[in-house]
Amino acid sequence: MFTSISPLQRKRLEYTPRIPKILNDLSQVVLKPIEAKHPTEDLKKLFPKTFGQKSYRLEKGKSDSRGSLTVGVVFSGGQAAGGHNVISAIYDALKEFDAKSKVIGFLEGPGGIVQNRWVEVSEKKIASYRNQGGFDMIGSGRVKIETAEQLQSSLKTVEEHRLDGLVIIGGDDSNTNAAILAEYFIEKGCKTRVVGVPKTIDGDLRSDDIEISFGFDTACKTYSELIGNIARDALSAKKYYHFIKLMGRSASHIALECALSTHPNLAFIGEEKKGLETIVHEIADLVCRRSEAGKEYGIVLVPEGLIEFIPEMKVLISELNKLFGKENSKSANPEDVENHLTGEHKTLFAKLPEKIKKQLLLDRDPHGNIQVSQIETEQLLMDLVKKELKNRTGYKGKFSAQEHFLGYEGRAGMPSNFDANYCYALGLLSALAIRDQLTGMICSIQRLRMPPEDWQLKVVPILQLMHLEMRLGKEKPVIQKAIVDLKKGPFVPFSHARKSWEIEDDYRYPGPIQFFGDPEITDAVPMSMIL
Repeated sequence: MFTSISPLQRKRLEYTPRIPKILNDLSQVVLKPIEAKHPTEDLKKLFPKTFGQKSYRLEKGKSDSRGSLTVGVVFSGGQAAGGHNVISAIYDALKEFDAKSKVIGFLEGPGGIVQNRWVEVSEKKIASYRNQGGFDMIGSGRVKIETAEQLQSSLKTVEEHRLDGLVIIGGDDSNTNAAILAEYFIEKGCKTRVVGVPKTIDGDLRSDDIEISFGFDTACKTYSELIGNIARDALSAKKYYHFIKLMGRSASHIALECALSTHPNLAFIGEEKKGLETIVHEIADLVCRRSEAGKEYGIVLVPEGLIEFIPEMKVLISELNKLFGKENSKSANPEDVENHLTGEHKTLFAKLPEKIKKQLLLDRDPHGNIQVSQIETEQLLMDLVKKELKNRTGYKGKFSAQEHFLGYEGRAGMPSNFDANYCYALGLLSALAIRDQLTGMICSIQRLRMPPEDWQLKVVPILQLMHLEMRLGKEKPVIQKAIVDLKKGPFVPFSHARKSWEIEDDYRYPGPIQFFGDPEITDAVPMSMIL
């Protein structure tokens, strides 16, 4: 008979995450204060209670904490592989502290806190989710807790459950929420401590203390397998250019990692801020040179957020955002919009394919910004390259292109060993932070290139990652997204190698994520971290 669980799922449920040696006995470790990076002074007026906190490093020592704890957990934002291991580790740690401890899971994201929708996480409930993908045990959501009413409702919820702590598992906006809640709870005399866990497949939640967010490794390995498969198909059929768009709105970390893993003929990194004409000419030049070499096929990687890095497109999008704000722009007619634009913005908009014009007018997100994932940047480039090649008298080849968008495929997959281990360690660390009565902190694990047993753990104030940013005409505290550094790190070896990938078919085939076998394969860390 068919069963609802696959053999691999069953085997992964049996996997025991590898953890830092210091976490083997949680009763023999404490978080000790160390100096922290000073937050920007303009945050002090918004966060007077949590401003100037120290960081804390995990060290050997006897804990004075006693008694059971009740801790709330919530997934916030998009899925990322390994999230269930964070909750599993929190549950295991709390039970190690005291068998009477409880974990409360808030349903469908931060909205579950505001509306007090929850479920108790039991051993039975968590048993089928260990080392599994997705966030489906309690669900996720994108509600931002920022209005007075939402904050009051959240306070009422945590006090009703008598929460000792609340762990917010999310990205930059979600951890900004964590900082706001930590400040608000102290202000209102609430004992609930708030701790953040760095999650986002985009890899843009990075700092001196956050080496990588969880989910990035699994997503990139998943995408790289698919890119390698497509490259092998291209090399076999020898008749298509494959334009592959990859997730990553505000930074090109995923595109860079996948390029290092697969060696495409061309990979764009948005942070280089090339103009649209430059990008089109670069692709067309590649097509012409490969055609001369007898190759009418190739692989082009396009980061999801490329369109907002193109200087003239960024200005145009800004103008469109001003025109519509949060209002529904779906009903807008491209011709009418064109009449509202002036000068070079009008000229650029007129040149765009009709399909792209309509996509630029789709509904804005809650911040009033365009939703770039809905814009088929890969289709835009394909169309413009086709036009450019028609105008080149010397080109006699045949340009035939296929488009792909690799997005949701990478967000909820079964976590790699790296993410399974990393998330479990993050969960244990967050539980220790709450046990030691810390708040407004985010978990930080370093030396991630080393074996998990040698990782170093600490928690740092979320405020030191934040700054004030203008959003919808108002200054708001936010965590600054980390973009690809063009002067150091993995971009440098990529920039040296990419020229050799253009004409020679030096495709690399990573294959699927491996969970059993040679540690060189099963326990591999992201290439960009090694470099």
